Amino acid sequence: MAQVTQAFLHLDLETVKQKVKLATSHWEKQKWLVIYNAIADPRTAAEIALHVGVSKGFVRKVIQQYNRQGETGLSTPGKGGRRNCYLSWEQEKKLIDSFKEKARRGQVTTAMQIKLAYERECGFTVHKTTIYRLIERHQWRKIVPRPNHPKKDLNAIDKFKKTSLN
Repeated sequence: MAQVTQAFLHLDLETVKQKVKLATSHWEKQKWLVIYNAIADPRTAAEIALHVGVSKGFVRKVIQQYNRQGETGLSTPGKGGRRNCYLSWEQEKKLIDSFKEKARRGQVTTAMQIKLAYERECGFTVHKTTIYRLIERHQWRKIVPRPNHPKKDLNAIDKFKKTSLN
């Protein structure tokens, strides 16, 4: 027989009900529904998972977090986001904006210049791909001259070559 999944009474049942109603995201609501089911009607993890519409592993993980840390255990940051960054978004924007000013004055900005400034800001060396991701993140792109004019006339070019004085 499977083990009954129970949640500790960190919060009373009415408070958990309110948490379910006030949940801002889908997964936050699912977590509180799992806790509600574990407090109101303790059953196996498989039965709670079937009732709530999540996996058994999700039920076990949520119950374990709640039992160990209480309400704060359920407020995880979620998936995605920039957790491993050297500079904050605002610091990056300030750095890029300084190079935008140079570009407006007609000066050429290279990735190497941005890399050196970035390293001064961070205090250590970074790989060049870090800079290219930074440039892409802030919607910068590499602008280079076209190799040839789109409306060029090959016949006129050949004629000019034949008739010009060398």
